[in-house]
Amino acid sequence: MPQTSSERGVAQASFRDAARALFISGDTIAAFLASATPGQVAACTSMLESEAAHRDGTRRARLPGQARFPVPKSVEGFDWPNVSFPDGWGREDMCSLAFVRDAEDLVSCGQTGRGKTHMATALGIAATSAGYPAGFWQTAQLAPRPGKAKREGTLDRLLADVAKARLLVLDEFGYVPFDVDGARLPCQVISESHGRRSVISATNVESGRWGTVFADNKLAAAIAGRVVHHGRLVEFGGPSHRLEESLMLGKSGR
Repeated sequence: MPQTSSERGVAQASFRDAARALFISGDTIAAFLASATPGQVAACTSMLESEAAHRDGTRRARLPGQARFPVPKSVEGFDWPNVSFPDGWGREDMCSLAFVRDAEDLVSCGQTGRGKTHMATALGIAATSAGYPAGFWQTAQLAPRPGKAKREGTLDRLLADVAKARLLVLDEFGYVPFDVDGARLPCQVISESHGRRSVISATNVESGRWGTVFADNKLAAAIAGRVVHHGRLVEFGGPSHRLEESLMLGKSGR
């Protein structure tokens, strides 16, 4: 049965969408549609959509490895009662990853062993599963990178690697104080991420004491304003999970 003009228009629009997703030029698309039969359009659309799905699946499979997460973590089974969320924003909002989509920041604050790194890693892995490029850094590792990268001529590559991410996880933020030189790259990464990507900062230092981390109160105030005032503060309390795990291991080894 011949296609109606409306059906033909829908089929050709689907082909154009599939072809553009694979960066096929407009001239090539127009030339094909000018002579293709309805069956050829349908068959080629199916092929292009299958190829796009294959490429997307391959890309997503690479994302966790590119992010360099230390160990796999999940939000399943997490101990939620000791997690405090901002008013009007909660667990469902965080786990939906809407903050990644909207390039908002998240500050996970609490004492050592309360699950900050677990949750930051779990959210990062969930983001890669959703197709968002991510990067995991222990913040202290960023401090010496500029000097090393400059010596090796790889600083631009390092910054380009960071720029590819839609989500950056900065773990152990504030565990080791920076000197002025060491603070440059973390500050540059945080500042340049504004409006472009989300940053999860897992820290045991309240924002009011970030001057002790950056060795510069003005710099700390600027970074705190960027991260805290334009993001969400999630507080992790309760007993130390690390201590509980250590005790359990001690009991099992008796």
